[in-house]
Amino acid sequence: MAAAAMRQQRQEQEASCKATEDHRSEFDAAKPPPFRIGDVRAAVPAHCWRKSPLRSLSYVARDVAVVVALAAAAWGLDSPAVWPLYWAVQGTMFWALFVLGHDCGHGSFSDSGTLNSVVGHLLHTFILVPYNGWRISHRTHHQNHGHIEKDESWHPITERLYQKLEARTKKLRFSVPFPLLAFPVYLWYRSPGKTGSHFNPSSGLFTPKERLDVIISTTCWFTMIVLLIGMACVFGPVPVLKLYGVPYVVFVMWLDLVTYLHHHGHEDLPWYRGEEWSYLRGGLTTVDRDYGWINNIHHDIGTHVIHHLFPQIPHYHLVEATKAASPVLGRYYREPEKSGPLPVHLASVLLKSLRVDHFVSDVGDVVFYQTDPSLSGDNRTGTDKHK
Repeated sequence: MAAAAMRQQRQEQEASCKATEDHRSEFDAAKPPPFRIGDVRAAVPAHCWRKSPLRSLSYVARDVAVVVALAAAAWGLDSPAVWPLYWAVQGTMFWALFVLGHDCGHGSFSDSGTLNSVVGHLLHTFILVPYNGWRISHRTHHQNHGHIEKDESWHPITERLYQKLEARTKKLRFSVPFPLLAFPVYLWYRSPGKTGSHFNPSSGLFTPKERLDVIISTTCWFTMIVLLIGMACVFGPVPVLKLYGVPYVVFVMWLDLVTYLHHHGHEDLPWYRGEEWSYLRGGLTTVDRDYGWINNIHHDIGTHVIHHLFPQIPHYHLVEATKAASPVLGRYYREPEKSGPLPVHLASVLLKSLRVDHFVSDVGDVVFYQTDPSLSGDNRTGTDKHK
């Protein structure tokens, strides 16, 4: 008994010493990880890769039913006390529809390209997203995530480009609510430093073979616009604004909030150029977020690291896949801060990031965000936060 107790005490001491060493050792997220993407893939259970069209369609049916029920209830009650609640909840449901269409774009909805395209067009057209135009540019984002020049969504701007922006533009870019209303502008004009439009089949975003796909989606988008105008003529602009317009704005804010926070708001997120970039290292620059009750509503999109590495995994397997892969990822996986029922804690994360994450250096193959002191309220010169 005494020998066993001594062995247990020695093991506890060794574990304590190891934990202390791990705590003291500095982790450099910019260094190449000691594992390969194949190691991460092997850790994901085989069934997590399987797609069920029926299960995917059941989520579509659920979300569409909720959207219809909410609209009917709000229209029937027509109370000033009800409309703000309706706008918040319905806008969140619009966002949930987007995520399902997003799965169609990745092919994680089903193995049928036809089913993915039909469902994706129906869902995204309803919320004024040009499905194919977005799908193609989003594919570019996943293929180049974490690359300063080649990434497509929420990529950093370089210091040289940043200095060319007007003071008003800088202020708007990093002041709430304007960054949360960026998505429609991005669809039409892309990001600063890039040209093209998700609606223009001749845009540099697309290859000649993809132009017909873009024409189809753009036609669907304008058809939805005509439908909304027709409804406004029949029922009046105010009902259409109340039932559809305001929820659409809430949806856009959800989309911009989520996509921004999965690539910002953490002190050790590197960005890469040249040979330092790889698909694995780029994917590891994404961050998971916990949204409380919203996790189930928006189909666990908060499990973003595994989604970025393996976008073919259906959303209903992402949580399990993340748990299985996190031991392999080690400290390269950043555990999300636990949320209450509603993710109010993310407001402070967003505000802090907008205050300090402004631009990256024009030189260097591994860089971190730097801060413009004129926006942050700091009288020091702009510095690399990682240093």
